[in-house]
Amino acid sequence: MIYAADKGRMCNNILQFGHVRAFARRHGRECVSSRLCYKYPYFRISRDRRHNPLRYLLSKAAAFLHLMPVVDYDDPGEGEESRRCKESIILAHRNVMVRGWEVRHYDDFLRYKNELLELFAFLPGVEEKVAPLLEVASGRFRIGIHVRRGDYSRWQEGKYFYSDRQYAGVARKIAALYPDREIIFYVCGNDREIDRRMYMDAVPDAEFIFAEGNPGEDLCLLSHCDLLAGAPSTFSLWASAYRDIPLYWIKNPTAELNQASFASFNRLFREII
Repeated sequence: MIYAADKGRMCNNILQFGHVRAFARRHGRECVSSRLCYKYPYFRISRDRRHNPLRYLLSKAAAFLHLMPVVDYDDPGEGEESRRCKESIILAHRNVMVRGWEVRHYDDFLRYKNELLELFAFLPGVEEKVAPLLEVASGRFRIGIHVRRGDYSRWQEGKYFYSDRQYAGVARKIAALYPDREIIFYVCGNDREIDRRMYMDAVPDAEFIFAEGNPGEDLCLLSHCDLLAGAPSTFSLWASAYRDIPLYWIKNPTAELNQASFASFNRLFREII
């Protein structure tokens, strides 16, 4: 068994596990996510009997006591020879833990992407919770805005920590690309103090729905949109994966937008830092 010792928040965990699991699948091995064993009960994978708190505790203890090897991927500049050496170690042991954000198997990930999407399909209770918000759209063009703040005030020295005025400005520019469409915006994020009036004043002809769900519900809601925009993060990235939704990562909130500003998951997931 290959254990993926995930780091970071929910969608960081999903992406990291996806790389490790895809590598395991190519080599005919089983893979379990230690973090997903217990923490995020929103997805089908949480019903997998192999993903449970006991397995999480046992794998952590085995790694701590050196009863199974741990292979770390922490160096973004690691060379190909070093990576091949680590892969040999992983494949040489019956049980091994893979740890670190820098594990990358892009081609394998895409090969088994649909399987991963099935594992992270939303449980019926999550879909049912967001269904009333989606029904409000009534055939309108759904645009999801992911407002990422919280830890982004520190990450990359606040490089992608944007104000409501900046997010609302992006919403206005996106709406201008679709003058003939009736638009509804779904605004999700990890800041409960969003200035709602700022958004509604920026695009007065559109309706805004400000989500107040848990992370699983917010992710599910975004996954049903027709377009997505947000600061570069794995959250908006993974939301885009479910239906190949075009995603605009806001790297410069003052930049002009056009159709080419949006990209697919399959391209953007290679750009994650």
